[in-house]
Amino acid sequence: MPASEDVRPSSLSFTPAVEAREVPTEAALDHPHLYFNRELSTIDFNWRVLYQALDDRTPLLERIFFVAITASNLDEFFRKRVGGLKRQAAAGVTAYSPDGRSPQEQLALIRDGVAPLYERLTTFWGTTLRPLLREHAGLHIHDYEALSARQRKRADAYFREQVFPVLTPLAVDPGHPFPFLSNLSLSLAVSLHNEARGTEHFARVKVPNNQPRWVPVDGPMHVVPLEQIITHNLDALFRGMTVAAAHPFRVTRNADIRRDEEEADDLLEMISDELRERRFAPVVRLEITPDMPASLRDLLVDELRIGPRDVYESQSLLGHADAMPLAGRDVPGASFPPWTPRIPARLRREGDPADLARKGKTADHPNIFSAIRAGDVLVHHPYESFQESVQRFVEEAAEDPKVLAIKQTLYRTSDDSPIVAALVRAAERGKQVAVLVEVKARFDEENNIEWGRMLEESGVHVAYGLVGLKTHAKATLVIREEDDGPRTYCHLGTGNYNSKTARQYTDLGLLTCDADIGYDVTNLFHYLTGYAPAQDYRKLLVAPHNMRATLNRLIDREIQHEQDGTGGRIVAKMNAINDVDIIQRLYKASQGGVQVDLIVRGHSLLRPGLAGYSENIRVVSILGRFLEHTRIFYFQNAGAEDVYIGSADWMSRNLNSRVEAIVPIEQDALRQRVVHVLEDALADRRTAWELQSDGRYVLPYPTNAAEEASGLQDLLMRTIEDRSRDILT
Repeated sequence: MPASEDVRPSSLSFTPAVEAREVPTEAALDHPHLYFNRELSTIDFNWRVLYQALDDRTPLLERIFFVAITASNLDEFFRKRVGGLKRQAAAGVTAYSPDGRSPQEQLALIRDGVAPLYERLTTFWGTTLRPLLREHAGLHIHDYEALSARQRKRADAYFREQVFPVLTPLAVDPGHPFPFLSNLSLSLAVSLHNEARGTEHFARVKVPNNQPRWVPVDGPMHVVPLEQIITHNLDALFRGMTVAAAHPFRVTRNADIRRDEEEADDLLEMISDELRERRFAPVVRLEITPDMPASLRDLLVDELRIGPRDVYESQSLLGHADAMPLAGRDVPGASFPPWTPRIPARLRREGDPADLARKGKTADHPNIFSAIRAGDVLVHHPYESFQESVQRFVEEAAEDPKVLAIKQTLYRTSDDSPIVAALVRAAERGKQVAVLVEVKARFDEENNIEWGRMLEESGVHVAYGLVGLKTHAKATLVIREEDDGPRTYCHLGTGNYNSKTARQYTDLGLLTCDADIGYDVTNLFHYLTGYAPAQDYRKLLVAPHNMRATLNRLIDREIQHEQDGTGGRIVAKMNAINDVDIIQRLYKASQGGVQVDLIVRGHSLLRPGLAGYSENIRVVSILGRFLEHTRIFYFQNAGAEDVYIGSADWMSRNLNSRVEAIVPIEQDALRQRVVHVLEDALADRRTAWELQSDGRYVLPYPTNAAEEASGLQDLLMRTIEDRSRDILT
């Protein structure tokens, strides 16, 4: 895998939120100026997401999708990151971030960094995207005032029949305290006048979240926001009063609640208590529209106990994440071409009787276990089918009478999960089924508790995670009785066992019956479900057991290879990098002449391209129609390449406080296939943003159609499609 060419073509960029500060001469590797701020780097990531909407090469309806994703990301950012910093600041925490900033300093920088992003997002929706959708996609997002008389009649009828019965106006006065506002709820602040008494009043009306946000008024392509319909029918709620004005607002609450697991007698009870506490957590952001009077804004700020800098003015609607359903409209040419995941080659031969009959062949493998015995199977989602590989692995295990036991980690899964259904069937058939359900998975705690209880009722042995650790590993173990005794079959992957996100996230998975890996995964489950922390692992890298030490050794080995003249090279693909120890080791590798290429979708604390520190490090971020989620780690090893895939990013939380698993890819053909993914990612001149030493991300942008290049994801779709076509011919 040769070192990548350093090409910096004409490009797009934006003013970064991160600050690039001058590094003093001969600064130590822990100097704050060698690191970007995590929070500001996350803001810059969301700029890159928004740019997918701003880019006129993106299909129109997909531009709605990227606006909604940016808004949803910001919601989560305020709930988790801003909420956590506010809690630290309130507690007087004085610990500094790797870039040398206190919680209070970071909160001030976040406000300055988010404000232009939020302004651009909300302005783009109102002034650019809505007119484009109307003109080129026939999707009309109307304001109530612009509706025709016939459309208003329909909207008002919808209000009377569907909305009016569920609304609960809440007055605020000495006898009625300010109402509780639920997280991410959209409300109307209503100013009222009592003509008879000559008095002014305030009321809050919650826009119901169990009603569609976009109400059709003339077929599915003509819609109006629900809150506007409510606003123009408020007289029906406040009879005897005059509605002077109504202004929408939206609140975001802190989701960062401190857990004290050491004192929790019951993990499920602790999580349930936290979910209740989160409902009433402090507000960390208030969103309003510019026309809200100062008096009303001040009232909300006082009642919600926030500061003026916690208020954000939207230049269009509030809650752009709710725009996601609009992206699903059927408009030819306005979305990405549909993609159907292909069936992996060896699984296709045994799983497609029609193809076999046409060729006059019989199935090489009677079941998926036979296919795995013939050699490891690498699956790459969503290019290859999750349903016909990973899901099928679990489903066949549930049905196969020779299967004795199934063990699996569940971090996140889908509603009506076919994986969970298969585990239930397996338990009902008398197989030993054990599942680690991680109830500390952020924002999925309640769902996972319900899954766990349902599995328990079906006879599944359920464990609910480890005290002090979050189980993030993606592993399935199947024990099958065969002619020569029990054999272990394993799946280890980079993504969750979720059939829905498997069509949206790029992930890799390995299906194998390698005895050493089976031994390791068996020990991993003993660690997870029993009191057995002192495990040994032959091939698997497991955090927090041996992963960090092994990664350090692999990085140091590349430095030694470079010194020996055989060349050092490291390539890693992940979601984020913020672990200071790993970053410092990469700086040392760069100083030693090792070429380091990092493909990091999200935030990066590492500063590439700094003379004397990181001039041999390149960082790129790839964004496309799918969410890049694969974690791949490549070490050149003087030509004897080591390649790993797994669940862990190079983040402190993953290496220190999560149970993670990384597995080597040992079969030559599969290893080279993963290497090609890395090479294609580093050669991307269409969707790869390159991080500069000053914090700017630069995106290649052709000046004409002839210069247009393919992005990584388009290339991988074509590659998989060609491979599938070759199999069928």
